[in-house]
Amino acid sequence: MFTKRSDSHVLIVGDPGLGKSQLLQAASNVAPRGVYVCGNSASAAGLTVTLTRDGPDTVLEAGALVLADNGVCCIDEFDKMGTQHSALLQAMEQQVISIAKAGMACSLPARTCVIAAANPVGGHYNGSKTVSENLKLSSALLSRFDLTFILLDRPDAGLDKFLSDHVLALHGGEGSADYDAWQQDLPLEQRLASVKEELEPLAVRKYIAHVRSSLHPVLGEEAKDILKTFYLELRAADTGDDTPVTLRQLESLVRLTESRARISQRSIATGQDAHDVIEIYKHSMRDVKGPVTGLAAGTKPMGTTKAGKLLVAALNKHSERTGTSIFSVAEIKDVLQRSKINVKSFDTLMHCLNDQGFLLKKGSNVFQLQTSVCL
Repeated sequence: MFTKRSDSHVLIVGDPGLGKSQLLQAASNVAPRGVYVCGNSASAAGLTVTLTRDGPDTVLEAGALVLADNGVCCIDEFDKMGTQHSALLQAMEQQVISIAKAGMACSLPARTCVIAAANPVGGHYNGSKTVSENLKLSSALLSRFDLTFILLDRPDAGLDKFLSDHVLALHGGEGSADYDAWQQDLPLEQRLASVKEELEPLAVRKYIAHVRSSLHPVLGEEAKDILKTFYLELRAADTGDDTPVTLRQLESLVRLTESRARISQRSIATGQDAHDVIEIYKHSMRDVKGPVTGLAAGTKPMGTTKAGKLLVAALNKHSERTGTSIFSVAEIKDVLQRSKINVKSFDTLMHCLNDQGFLLKKGSNVFQLQTSVCL
């Protein structure tokens, strides 16, 4: 009998000091049932289930995943768990934990959403490598995460100002929500950025408990068509490297779309729900499998392609002649044109070179050349 998994799993990967632990603790606090554990001090038995002796009897003691049944299990320092990762495979996909020890065979429910945070090997994320290579995780485990977000600690004038304003606002002052921009025809990122009102954790916890227990949305016909088209285009562009696109990705999209409808208290997921989920999915896949151009994602880092190398080499020569490493977007386009370098998408190329560390974004239209490339 086919078992439908309703909980989505999220992996957060990034450089140290970006607040990943705070994100996990906040998620654990607002969840109706939340368990927070640290991977460097968690064992396989502590995550799943263990057998202990209570006099002549053998007693089962539930681990973090079982205690978080119908809730959220937040695992910090996910990369420090070592061999314990294998204990998560069955729980994350089948949502049960099976045990056969000491003459006892049973299965315990583990219907939990896993949110994990990990630091890359070496302390800094290497954009020229895949997520699997940065974390030393198997593809089987990575494929069980519906969304993977990469957090990079790179100087950015706009983002740094936003974060500094946010941190200072925590020590005084109250923001107000601007609901005028909350329109269905705007991208999800703009709609989320327009809401500045803080919600009470208790209210969020009650709301999540309400929608989880009372709403069980199904996909509408429009949402089905949108997700099907997106998945088929992902499959057509998949090269099979790193984490291949399989039916698990389609199931992830379905779960996320149903969750998007649930949070808006809709019993039927609409086309707008599907579009919002695709926007989130494309944002997460942009750094995991390369920039998403259109609907498909490539697996080869753009910074190591021929066009990326040629552009950086041309900028190095221009920097040697002019004595400056700062380039505006117009100057970079001029270098591209004079060097006769053909690119399909200028914005995609700039985003990739910025992520790879070749060009550092200093403002909305200004980049700084960081290093030369050995051709």
